[in-house]
Amino acid sequence: MGRLGYYFRVASRALNPKKIVRMVDRVHRRSGKNRFVLFWDMLWCGVRYGAGWNDYLIFGWYDMNAAQRDTYVTRVRNKKLITRLNDQTKTDVIDNKGLFRKKFAAYLGREVADVRDLSREDFARFVEGRDAIIAKPYIGESGKGIEKLKKADFADLDAFYDYVTSGRFGLIEEIIVQHPALAHVYPHALNTYRIVTVVGDDGEVYCAYATAKFGAGGNFVDNMENGGICCPIDRETGRLCGCAHTSALKNYDRHPDTGVELMGYPVPKVDEAVEICRRAAREAAPDIRFVGWDAFVTEQGVGIIEGNDYPGYDFWQLPEHTPDKIGLMPFFRKVVPGAFR
Repeated sequence: MGRLGYYFRVASRALNPKKIVRMVDRVHRRSGKNRFVLFWDMLWCGVRYGAGWNDYLIFGWYDMNAAQRDTYVTRVRNKKLITRLNDQTKTDVIDNKGLFRKKFAAYLGREVADVRDLSREDFARFVEGRDAIIAKPYIGESGKGIEKLKKADFADLDAFYDYVTSGRFGLIEEIIVQHPALAHVYPHALNTYRIVTVVGDDGEVYCAYATAKFGAGGNFVDNMENGGICCPIDRETGRLCGCAHTSALKNYDRHPDTGVELMGYPVPKVDEAVEICRRAAREAAPDIRFVGWDAFVTEQGVGIIEGNDYPGYDFWQLPEHTPDKIGLMPFFRKVVPGAFR
């Protein structure tokens, strides 16, 4: 019933007349093609490939043939992959940051404390020598609920402790000093790599893609929902290999705040970051086989911030990053053919 309910919700939202008119008009303005023809083509792509209206727009399907379209992971196809590869009764270990901390302690690469287990004495030791810390809720996405807390903003240590343990947060963490090469691009946030791993039907762990996320606009988190930008990483060269984009699909050749040129920019320790995520993926399997990891890099090494059991599928399939008009489906059909039977 859960899967049928999902498809019903998708269909009901997709068939909203106002949304249809708005999306067809956006595609018309971008492509110049007839609205009537576009509507029926977009509707057909939803039925044939499980593509949402937004998939059709952002992937540029108005300029593709059937064979090219069939190489793309769409909204419905991504949902099918997640449903078949990730046991939905066991994803709390990824979604709950407290459970994640325990399960993947060996990969965190930083000091993290659970607020539920935190006495005043433990808290005093944790913040000793630190001017600020990061506090996070157990459950949250896109940077929601995360705060950077400065010791100087509280009257005393007791007031600091009372705020941290007031129920807003589940974890506190030390502030990570990121690698200078990433700070050079944007110094105000911890810039991370989004590394997506898939445990194949053969038991091997594969990396579907890797991207670099950078904060922007003065924000201290790099999430795209908070104004951040994202660009693909060429894992063979360790360099950024495409322009950056925002969640609104605005493209940048240079970072909008610092002006650093992004295309070809060398980012550090890509191989190490991919490998630590592959090791963590083995720990998550066999219950959870499809994960998007957020990894950080310092001069000393790499670590994992968190995992996402509902990885984004659009990062690597935008027109700027797929000039050959080939999406991610060939990769998934090769490594997890069982998910499509």
